[in-house]
Amino acid sequence: MRYNRLGNSGLVVSELCLGAMTFGNRPSRFFAHELDQHGATALVKQAVESGINFIDTANVYTQGQSEEFVGGALKALGIARQEIVIATKGMGPMGQGPNDAGMSAKHLLHHVDESLARLGLDHVDLYQIHGWDPLTPMEEALRALEDIVRSGRARYVGVSNWAAWQIVKALGIAERRGWDKFVSLQAHYTVASRDLERELGPMLASESLGLLVWSPLAGGLLSGKYAFAEDGTTQGEGRRAKLDFPRVDKARAAALVEAMRPMADARGLTVPAIALAWLLHQPVVSSVIVGAKRADQLAENIAASEVELTAGELAILGELGALELEYPGWAIGMQTGTNSQRISPRREPR
Repeated sequence: MRYNRLGNSGLVVSELCLGAMTFGNRPSRFFAHELDQHGATALVKQAVESGINFIDTANVYTQGQSEEFVGGALKALGIARQEIVIATKGMGPMGQGPNDAGMSAKHLLHHVDESLARLGLDHVDLYQIHGWDPLTPMEEALRALEDIVRSGRARYVGVSNWAAWQIVKALGIAERRGWDKFVSLQAHYTVASRDLERELGPMLASESLGLLVWSPLAGGLLSGKYAFAEDGTTQGEGRRAKLDFPRVDKARAAALVEAMRPMADARGLTVPAIALAWLLHQPVVSSVIVGAKRADQLAENIAASEVELTAGELAILGELGALELEYPGWAIGMQTGTNSQRISPRREPR
């Protein structure tokens, strides 16, 4: 297992993060799971023994049960608090009232306490706004995060599913106010879904933010267990066959799965290990969040940490998954090439 700094912070996290969205058996917005406390504890044990020191959850996962099970696992396993990095998120709906969702100070300051109570902790290492709320002024949300950090309830703050311009604006507000800045973005990114590379990727590199990747197998679409029908539907057993989320170009995904099969077979591994390994080779990625319901699924994912893709394999996957440049990307590329010629090339050593 390799370890990376989370963005420009001093926090060090494993390159694979255990995602706890599968923990619990209460109805959830998107998915229904049947993983009890015993099963969740077993997965946490397996992850920690493999070198994973990072667990990500959220208050909306199985109506708070995910956080409860993460806390229960830490207690049952006797894991020292300093040895584990715990991240959770707030913003999503936790009730039917008008203030039971969003990134208002009222909501965030209340629900961080609720999350800590479920986790059985006095602080989390990373507290993240779980999406965009158009009703709340950005400065109000950032002030709430500052209060959370200054009160000791979180060590760092991050964000999920924001646009590049929103994040940069937030960084500017925080810098002007002297508040803690985001250290990370949690976003969707896969070998078959590379929209992040248009704006978010360059922004992350420019501002030194860490990237935590959610749904790195595109909701199971890159698991290799689905057939792709001509009408764009997926055929097979599993979550993806029931819910077409997140959005993925099916033709591109099918081509990539077929290209990854021989790479996996040559190593005695599965397609998911190759798909995850591709992400681990991307310099903008700090940690890839992997979820599982069973030990064998988690083992398949953990195997990615041992995969070294060759330059040729990376080129094949890079070409198959490449996006067509959109404006202003193609204009910037053209003008960059022209302007780069205004200086002489560097001398190469003889």
